[in-house]
Amino acid sequence: MSGDSKKNNNAAIGLDVGTSRIVMAKLSGGENRVRSQLNAFVTVPYSRMTEKALEKEGIPYTKRDEELIVHGNESEHFADLLGLETRRPMTGGILNPAEPENSDVILRIVDSLLEDEPPNGQLLYFSVPAPPLEGEDNIAFHEATLRDLLSRRGFKVECITEGLAVVYSELENTNYTGIGISFGGGLCNVCLSYLAVPVISFSVPKGGDFIDLNAAAVTGERATRVRIEKETAFQYNGAVSGKLHQALAVYYDNVIQAVVDGLRESLSSSRSLPRFRQPVPIVLSGGTAHPKGFAQRFENVLKSGGFPIPYSGITVAKDPLHSTAKGALVAALADQ
Repeated sequence: MSGDSKKNNNAAIGLDVGTSRIVMAKLSGGENRVRSQLNAFVTVPYSRMTEKALEKEGIPYTKRDEELIVHGNESEHFADLLGLETRRPMTGGILNPAEPENSDVILRIVDSLLEDEPPNGQLLYFSVPAPPLEGEDNIAFHEATLRDLLSRRGFKVECITEGLAVVYSELENTNYTGIGISFGGGLCNVCLSYLAVPVISFSVPKGGDFIDLNAAAVTGERATRVRIEKETAFQYNGAVSGKLHQALAVYYDNVIQAVVDGLRESLSSSRSLPRFRQPVPIVLSGGTAHPKGFAQRFENVLKSGGFPIPYSGITVAKDPLHSTAKGALVAALADQ
């Protein structure tokens, strides 16, 4: 690879702006380098001692008036220790209209992911949700706001839907033909692609937050505590231990069923499906697809009602938390 090619490759960035996490992917030394932070924050009363402690630990924060805004990964730990709920810049896959700090916090998290590498005209592809199957489509404002925010920061900006990014990340071996599904925090995004061209794209308004909030409501736990338990201990292993895990299983099933129903409906009603020469692969990604046994559970639901097109198998992405960002990077590299 020439010096110019290396320079161009290093200038490309993939950014997954998710409800739950913000993930950045770029090439460094010929290999993918991925960084991520929780897309959340918590405010604590200002004191010079707390500020010094945050600085000593290298925890990202912002001082505003008489408050310290702790954002990113550490916000969840602070919230859990203090018995608080984290505040979220995004909800349901888009900017949270009830949170005035949304744009500022997202920008500060992006800055922390850059790790003192200031923007300098790099091509950046960021993820956006696909249109919802039903309900209001508020994606245009979300996309325009992020595009403006990132452009003013110094990036050359384009966007890609989450489901297509999963295809680009995981289905190179089938020439980007297949179904990519991102099980995110606010939404589940689905894309059927044929030779890298999106044929069907949609989102389902359920995801990890839906699971957390509903499981919290029926168990009396805080959503932050449910989230931590879900991400560290829950799995589909056929044996449910305790009320919380039982609730998690119920609402996981609800999310899976909604995605499968949406797929069946979209495929059955489409008049523009290509004639596939062979069965297509289905790849699952996102933090909500992380529990052990998730792919098998998804396939059981899929098989229970039949499927309109032949598929070759169902797998979980090797790196499900970072798949969307890596796919956005693939798109950015191809567009240079």
